[in-house]
Amino acid sequence: MYIIVGLGNPGEKYEHTRHNAGFEVIDRLADRMGVRVEEKKHRALCGKGILAGQKVVLVKPQTFMNLSGESVRAVVDFYKPEPDRIIIIYDDISLEPGQLRVRAKGSAGGHNGVKNIIACLGTQEFPRIRVGIGSKPEQMDLADYVLSRFSRAEREQMEEAFREAAEAVETVISHGTEAAMNQYNGRKGNSHEQSVCKSVDGAGGVRGTEPRAE
Repeated sequence: MYIIVGLGNPGEKYEHTRHNAGFEVIDRLADRMGVRVEEKKHRALCGKGILAGQKVVLVKPQTFMNLSGESVRAVVDFYKPEPDRIIIIYDDISLEPGQLRVRAKGSAGGHNGVKNIIACLGTQEFPRIRVGIGSKPEQMDLADYVLSRFSRAEREQMEEAFREAAEAVETVISHGTEAAMNQYNGRKGNSHEQSVCKSVDGAGGVRGTEPRAE
């Protein structure tokens, strides 16, 4: 079984914001699988189905971004997958809008949600798919930027990126992370080419001890 987690913030206020790129990819996967991600358990919305011939659980943590690890830990404790069968999908400000980056493991790279997941799981040995949302304007606060929405032009590119990220998840499952890295890294949208966790510092001094959207 694979656990596929898209990171984001719950509620209408945060729908379609840059920080909710992970949720968007989960929605595309749910459409491909013909399932609904609406079962409330493990402090998340979950949906079960088959992808690339494997059983998968789609997960949208409902803990707010910087406590994502608490939800992921609850899911992992229940299903007990190996770390290489936990796929995390999230936004990345260091990548251009729509650019994808697949990795088999690694650090959080400054992302609060991933920091908390690493702290809660006690490992960074899990695959992840990063979806570029672009760097913030120099005069703009980081939290305000990631909680903003895409422009119309960006949105068109991001729609394609979300679709390709869903395809990348399927490739990880069917052919392995390295194959997905070779196929998707660098691609851009429509281009054809209770805390059981340790407190962690986040961008702008946000810490993982309180539910916050940043």
